[in-house]
Amino acid sequence: MQPLGLIAGEGIFPLLVARGARAAGRRVVCAALSGSAWPQLREECDAFKWVGITRMGGWIRVLKSAGCREAIMVGRVVKTRMYDRWRYLRYIPDLLSAKIWFHRLRHDRTPHAMLSAIADTLADYGITLIDSTTYTLDQLASPGVMTTGRQPTDAQWVDIRFGWEICQQISRMDVGQSIAILNRDVIAVEALEGTNAMIERAGQLCKVPGWTLIKVANKHQDMRMDVPTVGVTTIEKLREARAGCVVLEPGKTVLLEKQKVLELAERYKIAIVGFVPSEVKNP
Repeated sequence: MQPLGLIAGEGIFPLLVARGARAAGRRVVCAALSGSAWPQLREECDAFKWVGITRMGGWIRVLKSAGCREAIMVGRVVKTRMYDRWRYLRYIPDLLSAKIWFHRLRHDRTPHAMLSAIADTLADYGITLIDSTTYTLDQLASPGVMTTGRQPTDAQWVDIRFGWEICQQISRMDVGQSIAILNRDVIAVEALEGTNAMIERAGQLCKVPGWTLIKVANKHQDMRMDVPTVGVTTIEKLREARAGCVVLEPGKTVLLEKQKVLELAERYKIAIVGFVPSEVKNP
């Protein structure tokens, strides 16, 4: 099979993709985003090269020179770094990225527009972005309560049904993709800081145990580039913040190292639910 290109940001998700692709018999050629991708990813790939976040020409050269016609783009890029005082020196774009920024994104710089522009530009150079879960389907959230030893309480089911549409609405507005809720009061809303930082803030604001985290996919979700994730670190932070339940969209959210996540959640008495509104009845 042709080699698979991997455009990698931060976190364990790129490692899981590389392992899954190689297990399926594909060589993995990685364009690792500087300052984001984990260095240990090098050990999981057949070829590895650091590239600048705002230097798409470099991404393309790495992948094209290795004969990649398909690629997966996964991993976080910490958005807050885009607003520090040295951002104009740290993120100097190459000519290709500058053209995209000033022409394609002049009037719309939402995350959805940026990701679409990246996919279209790669396609112009003969590289097709594919579903980022192609080699990690076993890591997707499934419908129903996934923690067999821990079920949501009646009060948490009330919060789940009440908060679900609120979370969907902030996603439609491109504000964020997560909320913290307790007794139908929204404690915190995710924005630029990301889910883990929002969890810490929720724990500071709410000293009562048992609140619920609801995390949804972006309403403009593109499975090639925009898949929400929950990992072991998230569960650790939820425990520290005294949360009692996590609600996810099945088939649209990745549980990184799924078995470890579920085992840890059960140990900490945190229920994990793949919520399908039409299938849930009153407890």
